[in-house]
Amino acid sequence: MAGPVPVASSLSDIYTVDAIGTQAKRWNNLLARFQTIYGQPAEFVARSPGRVNIIGEHIDYSLYPVLPMAITADSLLAVSTNVASTNTKEGHYKIKIANVQDAKFPAHEFDIPYEAVDIDATVHEWTNYFKSGLRGALELLRKKHGNDFEPKSMQILMDGTVPAGGGLSSSAAFVSSSALAVMVANGEKTVDKTELTELAIVSERAVGVNSGGMDQSASVFSERGSALFVSFTPSLKARPVSFPKTNPELTFLIAQSFVTADKFVTGPVHYNLRVVECSLAAAYLNAVLNPPGTQLPSDASPLSVSLHGFHETYFALQEHSSGATKSKSTESQLEELVALTAEKLDKRDGYTREEIAAVLNISVDELDKKFTSRFPVRAEKFKLRQRALHVFSEALRVLKFMSLLEQQPTNTDDTSEYNAQLGDLLNQTQDSCRDVYECSCKEIDELCSIARKAGSYGSRLTGAGWGGCSVHLVPAGKVKAVREAWEREYYSKLDLSEEQKEAAVVVSKPGSGSAVYLVDDKPGPVVVDDMDRGSEVY
Repeated sequence: MAGPVPVASSLSDIYTVDAIGTQAKRWNNLLARFQTIYGQPAEFVARSPGRVNIIGEHIDYSLYPVLPMAITADSLLAVSTNVASTNTKEGHYKIKIANVQDAKFPAHEFDIPYEAVDIDATVHEWTNYFKSGLRGALELLRKKHGNDFEPKSMQILMDGTVPAGGGLSSSAAFVSSSALAVMVANGEKTVDKTELTELAIVSERAVGVNSGGMDQSASVFSERGSALFVSFTPSLKARPVSFPKTNPELTFLIAQSFVTADKFVTGPVHYNLRVVECSLAAAYLNAVLNPPGTQLPSDASPLSVSLHGFHETYFALQEHSSGATKSKSTESQLEELVALTAEKLDKRDGYTREEIAAVLNISVDELDKKFTSRFPVRAEKFKLRQRALHVFSEALRVLKFMSLLEQQPTNTDDTSEYNAQLGDLLNQTQDSCRDVYECSCKEIDELCSIARKAGSYGSRLTGAGWGGCSVHLVPAGKVKAVREAWEREYYSKLDLSEEQKEAAVVVSKPGSGSAVYLVDDKPGPVVVDDMDRGSEVY
């Protein structure tokens, strides 16, 4: 899975057969619009997809493994570096950026100084996501080429089909494709997937979101036909995971709630707050369970202190003190941590700053500086018990899900029982997200309930939550019944446009990750098959 980002020689290298027709029209429109806006053809297109998370919700920023898959919806950036320098300020380079949806996302032009990319994270502006990818890519380019590296000017036209606030990682797709576009525009012939993912993870935090690493990993690393098992320690790794053949055949449905969940807008009371609560829970458990003076390792989590870091430290110390020669299985360790959390974090209504600071033996000011100043949060009490319980139990569910996939069903003639075991883990995740992590909403709960009654094996929210999308593991023969039930009991009650109705439910197949498409010098449509062009690979 590691290695270079591929260069697609045709759209069939990127999309499944059933999507080619729609995507060809879209890509040709993008390239024609680019020519109209800038008076010249694009040189290449950078592409990164959205993702749906199968299982492992809200645990990536605590550095536990997750299982997402890429989807067809994506972010495309058509790019040219043939920009006239006559109107560019000295010591600056120019970025011209426009959007196919220009009424919603107006075009901008920036003269950016060579030495820094300024991003105002307090302003919710669509181009900030490009700037965050630009900043991260330039940091990597300067590591490669020295601090005197001067980036090229760029003309960009963006087209995104991942719904914003839909829980399918539109921001990660945009940031990843932006960083990829900057790397290629500045002459990089090889763009390493791991480097691109790591810079995209850090880059998205520049727009005020305490993101983990799942979204960017799925966007960059995914391979068509496979889900992706992503682990974050001791280093970022991703490997493809195939679902076994089942009878009934399994299908993933993605259903939109049409409740917008914008991490930037609601972060202080939702997403960012959960990140802070998880890091505080790690520090608190370390203080009450490990020997006095034990320091948790600084890691790659948003606040550099994670529940996974506590997990590893706690059991390393336990094994050292007992003289154990064999480690417990990770499953056993997580089960023990669930029990310890329930025992030691007994305040169900949450902990005040003063209570936490006293246990950590620091002042409230020191606590705020370390945990709540980097990203804005608003809370009088922090629900450490609930957040840690969800993370440890969800990490355990991921391992159980993976174990089922690797075991394969024993009775291949009828895998209904096996299918139900997979679905039950998804249902447990939804229950935990709703009741323990408190990141669901009544609309998502309703979609899940309707689907289960109509035949879904497992249904849950996907993404940040508080709205957005849900994912459902459905036998192929029940897809029609589930869709009809949603239409009858949920969507018919909403005032939706025809476009929204069409996009409300998607049958999802695992898609491919980031790619670069080099545009021919000759005019004409994009290549749909790969018979008349050679392939290159970055």
